[in-house]
Amino acid sequence: MRKSKPKKRILLPDPKFNDTLVTRFVNDMMISGKKNLSLKIFYDALQLVENRTKNAEKSPLEIWKKALENITPQVEVKSRRVGGATFQVPMEVRADRKVSISIKNMILYARKRGGKAMSDKLAAEIVAAYNEEGGAFKKKEDTHRMADANKAFAHFRF
Repeated sequence: MRKSKPKKRILLPDPKFNDTLVTRFVNDMMISGKKNLSLKIFYDALQLVENRTKNAEKSPLEIWKKALENITPQVEVKSRRVGGATFQVPMEVRADRKVSISIKNMILYARKRGGKAMSDKLAAEIVAAYNEEGGAFKKKEDTHRMADANKAFAHFRF
């Protein structure tokens, strides 16, 4: 590489939970630089999660973290061209990419959900992911299934 790798920016923790993962999630959810709106949506969603899961002993933040963990893929497939043929090669996912994929999938499938407010949709997706169901969890399962089906091409790893 000619250029040096850019430095990692240090994220400040969010004001309510004092957690950098929350900040990362809110930053990914943000549209047009409206961070306050994004924070409000996230906190409202966690409030709704708390209301929907009253019988659980966990806090809404713990439920959200468990939901993210449930939709985090361990392997993914990457296209690799070998002698005119393109193979789907299963590869292990880097730790920071795992978090990024799970956050982006949760936001994507929350936006696709039916519902009135984004906080309702996000809360529904969090609860679904916590219970190992919903769009984001299905996406992870599909990714794992695809990697498993293409296990034979694992020796093409680069």
